[in-house]
Amino acid sequence: MHNLYLVINMIGEMTDEQVLEFSQLNEGFRIERSANGKITMAPTHTETGFYNLKLASKFLNWNDQSELGYLFDSSTGFKLPNKALRSPDVAWISKERWSALSKDQKKGYAQICPDFVLELRSSSDNLETLKSKMLEYIENGTSLAWLIDRTNQQVYIYRADGSISIEKSFETKLSGETILPNFELDLSILNEKI
Repeated sequence: MHNLYLVINMIGEMTDEQVLEFSQLNEGFRIERSANGKITMAPTHTETGFYNLKLASKFLNWNDQSELGYLFDSSTGFKLPNKALRSPDVAWISKERWSALSKDQKKGYAQICPDFVLELRSSSDNLETLKSKMLEYIENGTSLAWLIDRTNQQVYIYRADGSISIEKSFETKLSGETILPNFELDLSILNEKI
């Protein structure tokens, strides 16, 4: 069985309105636009969707208690400074940065790069493509980004200072560092079988 993954090369760039209309016509697909205008879309595998929700619930619990910012799910599109339209599996923006946006900047696809992003690699995702996307987030203003690779049981941690570290065990906890104060993610939840 082949995975359904569509890449569309447009002559010229799709406007935000065209991307929205295209998304509505192709429900169930995760649609993103690269900085050079390439549209990619693919639904998340079922197993990945299960783990995405488990992860998001941990962030939601922390955010409800800390009240430090706003959490966004995997269907949310953000227009990055480089013009890419990205939709990370989990995104978080501090109240301070979100409040600094005008009403117009918050409409449609918010014109902001999240402070924190998480991408969970699906078995159909190309690891090098995801690593490039993580660098793009950092280059556009993300302070902390986690790329979780369940297949290889590794987490790539990207920081604003350009450093990248690799956690090679799911028997540990990740720290939200100064970006997500007092947040810890116990990676062992990703070993739960469904």
